[in-house]
Amino acid sequence: PLARVPLDMDRFTGRSPGTPCRGSTHEGCYQSARLCPRIADCFRTAIFRRHFPLTTHITSTMTTESAISSIDGKNGILAYRGYSIEDLVENTTFEETAMLLLLGELPNKSAIDEFQKTLQKHYRVKYNIRNMMWALPPNGHPMNVLQGAIASMAPFYPESKKAAFETSEAQNALIHILSKMATLVAMWEHVRNGYDPVEPDPNLGYAKNFLYMLSGKEPSDELVKLFDACLILHAEHTINASTFSTMVTASTLTNPFAAISAAVGTLAGPLHGGANEDVLNMLDKIGEPSKAREYIEKRLEKKQVIWGMGHREYSVKDPRATILQRMIEDYVNKTGLKLSKRFETALEVERICEELLSKKGVFPNVDFYSGILYSEILKLPTDQFTPIFAVARSAGWLSHWEEQIEHNRIFRPTQIYTGSKFRKFPKL
Repeated sequence: PLARVPLDMDRFTGRSPGTPCRGSTHEGCYQSARLCPRIADCFRTAIFRRHFPLTTHITSTMTTESAISSIDGKNGILAYRGYSIEDLVENTTFEETAMLLLLGELPNKSAIDEFQKTLQKHYRVKYNIRNMMWALPPNGHPMNVLQGAIASMAPFYPESKKAAFETSEAQNALIHILSKMATLVAMWEHVRNGYDPVEPDPNLGYAKNFLYMLSGKEPSDELVKLFDACLILHAEHTINASTFSTMVTASTLTNPFAAISAAVGTLAGPLHGGANEDVLNMLDKIGEPSKAREYIEKRLEKKQVIWGMGHREYSVKDPRATILQRMIEDYVNKTGLKLSKRFETALEVERICEELLSKKGVFPNVDFYSGILYSEILKLPTDQFTPIFAVARSAGWLSHWEEQIEHNRIFRPTQIYTGSKFRKFPKL
């Protein structure tokens, strides 16, 4: 990758060091472009760009090797450590999936029991962080609060700055982050509404405890299974913007809290997280299934986005969207819950988009149905959708932190200078 290419142009030209510039071509500057009095011209030359190609947005750029997750976009397959997402949703809990991501193998019964007890032991958050939340404006976005809260955990665990792969300090830091993410999100929901947070219950599993902390009531087994599946579906998805933030920050050997805080800040951007909120807004604008075609055709005519449709990695329907759709239908059939027109409208939008866009490989992604599940079934505020995404994805981020630290080399991209030519400082 470009980030790891040294500035050594001699290997391309075969010229001896210090050869002077040859007019506009600057072919002799490659020992070190910094020695050329016309440095800006050197960096603009075609030969420099040919040997050091500019990758402007690093989309689809290979930046690392990873054994954590894989995507087969043509066949709609997502796998964690080789296990399909369908099998994991069907047969594991979020805690088991987190262990799989972190350790590389599925845990046995005694290991998962021990891991769950360790997480439960660390659900609680320092009262200082709760007091910090009380000092924040109640209209603060939950993602901003979550990012600050995670970063503020570092001073309470100063040993984490010495964390290295597989040390007890590292593992303790990872446990603190994973166990407390859900607590922090639930805390802010109460604090911003003027209420004291609901204390976590150390006897409950991860998904059940989170739903309990939000409402103060133990949720039904059906709701817990549904939410647990949502956490598994969002736990990991190869290298994306927030995961890359984790890796870049981790590569400096800072503490894990800083790395995960950086990831949360990246996920907060509207081009990464929050698309499920846009889907709900779109469905509300459409209103009912009969108006879907007119809405979609108008947006396509104006070359506008159909929210929740299409994914950079998939040319077929996102397997996570398929699972979420099925789970919504199963839950409604089982409980008799009556949904608003959003779900029927979403099904019609998908049908029309399949007719109009399938040849281009545009199908529903995970955000298309997750917002409906969160709002209609779990009754969650829309601005908490992305924080819940972060709670789940923390398992994947921490796995990539471990992988980066194990074979660490700092990310240090270079650039092509496009500023002013070399000039003397003027006399005043």
